[in-house]
Amino acid sequence: MTRNTRILLTALVIALMAVGVLVYQSVRDRGTPPQAATADAGQLVRDNSHRLSSVPDSAATFVEFLDFECEGCRAVYPAIEQLRSEYGDRVNFVIRYFPMGAHYNAERAARAVEAAAQQGRFEAMYKKMFETQGQWGEQQTPADEVFRGFAGELGLDLAAFDKVYRDPATAARVQLDVADGRALGVQGTPTFFLDGERIQPHSLQELATAFDRALAE
Repeated sequence: MTRNTRILLTALVIALMAVGVLVYQSVRDRGTPPQAATADAGQLVRDNSHRLSSVPDSAATFVEFLDFECEGCRAVYPAIEQLRSEYGDRVNFVIRYFPMGAHYNAERAARAVEAAAQQGRFEAMYKKMFETQGQWGEQQTPADEVFRGFAGELGLDLAAFDKVYRDPATAARVQLDVADGRALGVQGTPTFFLDGERIQPHSLQELATAFDRALAE
């Protein structure tokens, strides 16, 4: 095991321990996501689900339900990115929105990411949200202009961004992910699934081993 791998392993263990506490607090203190009714709720991956990596012939699909305002999601973000750099050419990485109801700007953040996605910049805005979470997270004031500023920094067409951001269909798109998550038993974030099974890894090696097993099967 190289020094860099040991460092990453330690970081992931610490992050996952933090996630356990933060998820518990999210479920206990912050409430659950708003209910979204849909007749076919419970799909783990939909045709319109966003993929950070897409490997059509891969036997492994990793799905994360996340909240951009969730500190636990931010804590594991670097480790997920590291895993994607190592497995992204063999494993499908899929992101689903799951804004927690009492995170004031979480649903807005999801709509901003979705609006960016409509201009082909999903990944760029996904990264932007986690890299700037400390600027806008855990506040009780709307961050609409902050997110619009991010869109400008990414060179997006702001008129088109505004239209999608405010479109009720965008909110419905986010809530469909929430409905799927709730139907699948998701109660907090981040929640991970690998090939349809919920997993709760406690180390980088454990998650990498799960990926290797899924690829072998």
